[in-house]
Amino acid sequence: MTEPDTAGPAAPIRHRHPRLTVRGCILSVIASVGVLILVFAAVLARELTRTVDLSDHLRGVVQPAQLEAHRLQNAILNQEIGARGYIQSADPQFLEPYERGRAAEHDASVTLRTLIVGAGERATQLLADLDAVEAAVEQWRLRYTLPLMETVQPGAPRAADPDVVEAGRVSFTELNDLFDVQNRHLDEARASAVAGLEEGRAVRDAVFTAMIVAFVLSAVGVAVLVQVLVVRPLTRLRDETRDVAAGDFDRRIGRTGPSDVRALARDVDAMRERLARELARSTDDRRRLESQAVELRRSNAELEQFAYVASHDLQEPLRKVASFCRLLEKRYSDELDERGLRYIDFAVDGAQRMQTLINDLLAFSRVGRSGSARTVVDLGTVLDRAVNNLSALIDDAGARIERPTSLPGVVGDATLLVMLWQNLIGNAVKFADPARTPVVRIECERSTDGRMWQLSVTDNGIGIAPEFTEKVFVIFQRLHPREDYDGTGIGLALCRKIVEVHGGGIGIDTDVVEGTRIRFTLPTETGPSEAIGSAAEGASA
Repeated sequence: MTEPDTAGPAAPIRHRHPRLTVRGCILSVIASVGVLILVFAAVLARELTRTVDLSDHLRGVVQPAQLEAHRLQNAILNQEIGARGYIQSADPQFLEPYERGRAAEHDASVTLRTLIVGAGERATQLLADLDAVEAAVEQWRLRYTLPLMETVQPGAPRAADPDVVEAGRVSFTELNDLFDVQNRHLDEARASAVAGLEEGRAVRDAVFTAMIVAFVLSAVGVAVLVQVLVVRPLTRLRDETRDVAAGDFDRRIGRTGPSDVRALARDVDAMRERLARELARSTDDRRRLESQAVELRRSNAELEQFAYVASHDLQEPLRKVASFCRLLEKRYSDELDERGLRYIDFAVDGAQRMQTLINDLLAFSRVGRSGSARTVVDLGTVLDRAVNNLSALIDDAGARIERPTSLPGVVGDATLLVMLWQNLIGNAVKFADPARTPVVRIECERSTDGRMWQLSVTDNGIGIAPEFTEKVFVIFQRLHPREDYDGTGIGLALCRKIVEVHGGGIGIDTDVVEGTRIRFTLPTETGPSEAIGSAAEGASA
């Protein structure tokens, strides 16, 4: 039964009845089956014990008692035959069967009495039968056998007293009747034992059948229980979860089944609600970011247009200032003193440096623009172009460039990579140690994962203190006075931007004691090219 919704302030309070868990239900079924097994085992053990007792009673008591009763009857019959033959013929050899019959009678009587004592509820009746038989045998012997045998003279046969013979016949007839009663009672005892065995076998078979039926019903019950308590709720939970995964985030997850399945459904529904909230929030954020991106692209376009306009509008007055200052110097040099000429030089120098700064700023702003061409660029080729552009500076300083015989290709912008080499090598030559011949060493190796090229530019110049290794990459940051080293402080900032646009990184190796080593990485042709696009977009922004 599905749990009713209780949301809202006016929802009535419903009492929750405790529900078993899946484990509790299965354990309850197993416990019930265990109790049934114990009951069946107890009944089966009792019936097996009863069957064994009846079987032992039949084989060990009833059947031997019947056999001993027949021996007893045969012993009496032998006595009767021997006594009658001796009485009629007066031949002593007939006394031998009689004596053997007496001995067999005694043994059979003792054995039969011993067996009958263990005959259970029929022992009293069978003992009474045995007592009656023994008493009748004794009467037969006293009334017929012994009186006639005492009157017999060996070797002189004679006719017996008819009255004694008649009394003996009557006694023997009564004795046979008693034997018939005894045999009938023994047969009844045997039939009762056999019936008990049959009944025990029938009960045993019934118990086995009941156990099989109980096991089958238990298995069916467990299957139905699992189907109702586990499979159906989980199937419903799966279908509802798939609906949610398909995009129906407003669909509530039903809570049915045992308490643990209901708890699972409650947790899944809580997760759905949280995902729905997060999705709504992310949708709002995405819309806001899209709006900001549109505004940013518009702003970038306006800034780019402004940069071109500003470069033209700013450089034209600067060129005029520099030109007119030179005309003043040329025309009025005879009338100006040394201080005036120096002022004119300051004005010209300032205008030229302003022009250089504007050009550098334009170059910095153009790095990473979305319109930059991306092709496979040979680093050796762009290095040759950079060295060629710096040939005058290298020759004036007498610098030596040490480079690998070949350099790999990367995906990037050839113009930007030329600017990268040119700035790094130009700085290495410009900040040379006056006491040493400038040496610039270029190295390249592949990273351990094979996705990046690790390059470095090492010089033997004045070096950079460890505390300034990050500051030098910030735009307009200078470590030396302009009188000592010219420049605008944009070079290394431009290098960092170029490397990051290409998906790599750049930094200064602080382990170098003499000079400076700048390390940077560039992706291989099969490296993380997707990083180049994202970095370029970020740099453009």
